[in-house]
Amino acid sequence: MRLRGSGAGDSEETPSVKRLPVRVVRAQLLEGVKMEVSTEPSPAQQGPGPTVQDLETPVSVVPEVPEGSNSEEDPSPPKKMKLDTDSGSAFVERLKKCDDHQLFQLIKFYQDRLEEVIEEGTEGLSLMLKEKGCFSDQEHHKVTELLEKGNQADSSKLLLNLVMEKGSQARRMMWEFFAKQCDEHPKLDKMLKELEDLGSDSFDCMNIGQDLTEMPSQLKDAEVKHKEGLREQTELLRVNSTLKKEKVKIFQLVDHYAELSIICTPRDVQLVEHELLARSREHDVWREKHLRKEMTKIQPDQLFQANSPASQNKPGISSALSGVQGIGKTTMVQKIVYDWATEKMYQQFQFVFSFKFRDLNSINCTINLRDLILTFYPYFGNVLGELWKSPEGLLFIFDGLDEFNGSLNFDNPKMMEPQTFCADPEFQCEVSEIVCSLIQHRLLPGCSVLVTSRPTALYLLEKAGIGVWAEILGMVCDERKEYFNKIFEDQAVAAAVVRHLQENEILYPLSYNPSYCWILGLSLGPFFTQGDGTQQEIPKTITQLYSHYICNMLKSHGQQIENLRDVFLKLGEMAFAGISEKKGVFRSEDLIKYNLQPSQFLSGFLMDLLGRDESAQSVVHAFPHLTIQEFVAALAQFLTPEPKDIVKLLNEAQSKEGGRFEIFLRFVAGLSSPQSAQPLEEFLGPFLKQTTSRVTDWVKEKVNGQLVNTKNKIGKRNHMNTLHYLAESQNKVLAQSTVGSVETFKFCGLRLTPVDCVVLSHVIGLCNTIKHLNLENCFIQYEGLQRLGHIVHKCRELRLGRNKLGDPGVKLLAAALMDQDCKIQKLELKSNALTDSCAEDLASALVTNQTLVILSLSNNKLGDSGVKLLSVALKNPDCKIQTLVLKNNSLTNSCTEDLASTLSTNRSLTDLILGGNKLGDSGVKLLSAALRSPDCKIQKLLLWDVGITDSCTEDLISALSMNRILTDLNLGSNAFTDRSVPAFSQLIQTCRSLKWIWLGRNRFSPSKKRHLKLLQNSRPGLSVEV
Repeated sequence: MRLRGSGAGDSEETPSVKRLPVRVVRAQLLEGVKMEVSTEPSPAQQGPGPTVQDLETPVSVVPEVPEGSNSEEDPSPPKKMKLDTDSGSAFVERLKKCDDHQLFQLIKFYQDRLEEVIEEGTEGLSLMLKEKGCFSDQEHHKVTELLEKGNQADSSKLLLNLVMEKGSQARRMMWEFFAKQCDEHPKLDKMLKELEDLGSDSFDCMNIGQDLTEMPSQLKDAEVKHKEGLREQTELLRVNSTLKKEKVKIFQLVDHYAELSIICTPRDVQLVEHELLARSREHDVWREKHLRKEMTKIQPDQLFQANSPASQNKPGISSALSGVQGIGKTTMVQKIVYDWATEKMYQQFQFVFSFKFRDLNSINCTINLRDLILTFYPYFGNVLGELWKSPEGLLFIFDGLDEFNGSLNFDNPKMMEPQTFCADPEFQCEVSEIVCSLIQHRLLPGCSVLVTSRPTALYLLEKAGIGVWAEILGMVCDERKEYFNKIFEDQAVAAAVVRHLQENEILYPLSYNPSYCWILGLSLGPFFTQGDGTQQEIPKTITQLYSHYICNMLKSHGQQIENLRDVFLKLGEMAFAGISEKKGVFRSEDLIKYNLQPSQFLSGFLMDLLGRDESAQSVVHAFPHLTIQEFVAALAQFLTPEPKDIVKLLNEAQSKEGGRFEIFLRFVAGLSSPQSAQPLEEFLGPFLKQTTSRVTDWVKEKVNGQLVNTKNKIGKRNHMNTLHYLAESQNKVLAQSTVGSVETFKFCGLRLTPVDCVVLSHVIGLCNTIKHLNLENCFIQYEGLQRLGHIVHKCRELRLGRNKLGDPGVKLLAAALMDQDCKIQKLELKSNALTDSCAEDLASALVTNQTLVILSLSNNKLGDSGVKLLSVALKNPDCKIQTLVLKNNSLTNSCTEDLASTLSTNRSLTDLILGGNKLGDSGVKLLSAALRSPDCKIQKLLLWDVGITDSCTEDLISALSMNRILTDLNLGSNAFTDRSVPAFSQLIQTCRSLKWIWLGRNRFSPSKKRHLKLLQNSRPGLSVEV
């Protein structure tokens, strides 16, 4: 059920780009022009267009000015950018031979990538174009004004649009400008190298908007009829509505279609859970990479253009486009076909043939390509023979591979045998063999093929020889707002829905999917219309949301059906069977099997997807979205008059691999809640209490069972899923009886989404005995920690290592540490990309907190300045830290004086781990002085790999020998030699408290190693490792 695809463009804020003031850029530009000795005719001789030599000094990338310096007073000349003489010069020569149309092609082909490159130097490029008379002062001002407001992406788009409008002179100047700085921009350099590899065929390979040879006259009539038929089929969008007046809303495709965000190379994720959850789990990761420009966006027309220069020289390409259900694959196919039929795009193809795999399922006999086309496009008659003569002008689209019942076997030896080899359009074979042969170009070599699929079926194409892989992504924040603005005529209602979603941390993350957004709009809209907002509680869980979606539809259509409960029961049984069989498309025979008669009411739930041959009355049905099918299947479990063994059904559903029943199970748990059930009971009658009770008992059993089954990743994922059941049930009594006395939650190594963190926060909030929370390597990042922030203070041991929390995450944790009810005793924050920027917040927390005794900050980048700030806090008598781990934190001898002062002052610090830092001999000598102090309480000192040598041995051993409480000493991976062995021998023999010393990976001779090893026999309980 699609109103729009995901919005076009990158509306999120892009990383800022350092730019010098305009006057400095202008000075560098003029200097570059002035210094160049031109060997070409002057601009006056050539005409108004500038030469390449005018652009010697690039101005879009300016050297960074050292901090504290005055760029305008610095007498040293600015550094010129290093030029890529190979790619740049070769391309400049190519430019001179290009005509205006080819330059236009070049920009269109690389439009998205050019916008990204321009973002890094918009001001300089705009200034150059203004200086050369291509841009007016007003146009240049508009470009720079957007930059000053932080809108780099909009500024880049505006500049490129202006260049396209200005004509060939501006285009040529821009490309010449780029040619001089390709080595500074990897993506720009990659483009030029691609063009260089292609040689003289490069512009031909782009074939943007380029017609093929004139087609034979006998095909022209068929072409006109074909385009007219496809235009009529694709010009409208039909979407379901819960409104009584408008069962189906119809829109003009061109008015309501939003360009979809597509990336080349789909995300490589093994789907071991429901695909909607799997992709939403990754959506924040994609958003971060997308903003960093690590993912390359492409336009739909680039699906038919090979990525590699080698394959670009070959006519025809096979492409695969993936995306979860509802993301817009079919709508995009509709737009491609519409644009071809109306001659707006894709005119490199003489004919486009689009097929839905669900339609191909009805062909249960052998067939040839000729008859297959005539089945769906009968007006081609006898002219297809002419069409086979120019296969490079043909595009075949196959939509919905995941719905295909046939088998695609690309490595089947049988298909290569002469008698079964499908290389002839007249050869009789299975439909699947025709599809395989077209994709692999054994049939009609030179044609192009596009296959769309959900991620679950992509594996079928692994051996197909696909030339372009792509994936449709979801929407980010601003694109979601734009989408809701299109749904609601009243913009105040749209804004209210968006605000509610942003505040609801369970509903919002899934709204990256356009179809899901449509469901959200239909469900939430009525709550924000005038007079409705105060009547009922707005849905907070996914189950409540879908409950209201169904109720809104029943208000509009339910009166048309007698025995509504029985109809819903049958519909739910069919929906459940569909989930079990991985089936989302139902035919008339399916409806008959479940005693369902097609009616106006049913079409409110099932979209009638008419085949092309309406006279054959070929009708298939599908729920508007997979989640609606799953909800109706869950609802049916509560409507049956004689409950089956619901516990057995739920257990079997949970045991299925691939997680396809996961949302169904959440809906079942949610429907056991009165908040979700009561609105539906008004229409369908009371739910069976026996079923509700059994579901509640099942959830309780599963939660209790998974609490002790978290040894592997599957167990942890199942554990998290059971917590989702608790959250959907909204049953506080159930939650407290199951998790109220839990002491440990362990999810280490399992990627958690912000929604998972919301659920975990809800559960821990009901738990009064929580002691240990292990979320190490769960990739929760700052967004996840935000959801957990108000409950982490309840834990005694908090392990958050390897989560990319960053400095903002420490600010949240500092607030938790300063909570007067804080119980945290051990905090693990290793490998979280922390810098000295977070040290002040952490230091304040250490002074205030009275419970924290163990703090691990290893594998970060606190640096000397960060440790100096922490040292101040550690010297405070209120600080209770006993163990401080600072290994691998880019420390040097500059911070050791502060640490030494801490060791002399602190009364609680007993364990200090400083390994992996370059403290050097001078740094350790400073620490040694502090270790002599009788007030020093250090018992464990780990100094492996800190860059020390024999030069500091005397100071260190002398200090440690005076220590009467030292138990553990690690000096491994340094540069001690045999010269230090006597001192170490003395330490081992005289320091009676020492229990373990590690001296491995130093530079001792074998005999000295044996000598040191034997010393562990000098007293019981001593371990010496060399």
